[in-house]
Amino acid sequence: MTTQDTTITTGNPSFSKIFSKSATDGVWSGNVLLDSVSSQSIGILIPNSMLNFVQPEYAAGVMAWRLQNAQTLQVHRYGFSALAGQNDKNYIAPVQVNPNDILTVFPLAKASAGNVNSLAWVETTKGTELFTATAADNSPTAMVSDVNSQTFGESFFNSVLTGISVSIEDDAQLDRIEIIDNMGGVVMTLQGGYRGATASSRSNYVNLECSGLNVPIGRGFKLNIVTVKG
Repeated sequence: MTTQDTTITTGNPSFSKIFSKSATDGVWSGNVLLDSVSSQSIGILIPNSMLNFVQPEYAAGVMAWRLQNAQTLQVHRYGFSALAGQNDKNYIAPVQVNPNDILTVFPLAKASAGNVNSLAWVETTKGTELFTATAADNSPTAMVSDVNSQTFGESFFNSVLTGISVSIEDDAQLDRIEIIDNMGGVVMTLQGGYRGATASSRSNYVNLECSGLNVPIGRGFKLNIVTVKG
């Protein structure tokens, strides 16, 4: 499996720390970032500290991150990352670090020619999960859960979609995402774009971010993504 250098700088107006890891692509397991000076996890290093910004970055491709309790597995904060050299102040809702907390990352390298690696944080009344896809150019492709490879409808049947954010590999274009019902009908289409140092980009972290949605999810529903290689 491939690896890449990843870092997260995080803190508040009074201090910051840098956490890093040569992380394995395509997994959360084992990708716990440690302090660059003491080699300690965030919960051990700065327990009870408040965080209000996170600056995560990766070497090439795309990456998700999360702040999680290692014992209960509860995820306190999560998001996407910037390509190294394109980071910016990335504010989050203030959160207090628990002594058992860890910072973990889920990076993906760039896909082969004509394909694009993509990630999506899907928020529902049932919970939030990371979805992934490797999609051929201009070909609607169903995203699946990183936990068990289930489709959108399998994971979140009988819940309501409340928000979604999407980040795809460097230089690629997110044309759109589509919510497809069990009859093949299009329930909702959301247009995307570029991120990072690309013309028309409005974010270094996301290609699409939507909140305040209210879409009932039925069995057999799919979350399709349409992308174009950069």
